[in-house]
Amino acid sequence: MPAVAAVAAPCCLPGIASALSDEDVERLARVFKALGDPARVRLLSLIAAAESGECCVCDLTGPVGLSQGTVSHHMKLLAEAGLVTREQRGRWAYYALAGGALDAAAAALRRM
Repeated sequence: MPAVAAVAAPCCLPGIASALSDEDVERLARVFKALGDPARVRLLSLIAAAESGECCVCDLTGPVGLSQGTVSHHMKLLAEAGLVTREQRGRWAYYALAGGALDAAAAALRRM
């Protein structure tokens, strides 16, 4: 019996495009990379639960059991990802959730 030649067929549908722009993909990846550490998620949770809507870095060290330097490093990454804002008051830094940052990340996920 002679060999039958396989007919090449496309493996996927053409015209598939991302629901997110390249810029949105990069920004969202930074956000989720920042949220990939349990300490940073805990820090965000503490700030969100604060009655004043903000926390001094000195108030965050005890609840997460980390040094001030380590908390400051985590907060820097959260700020770079756009999840928190930072205000310097004397020698202390105060952090608040960035308005709409978590809602924007959730909305981007829903668009996928």
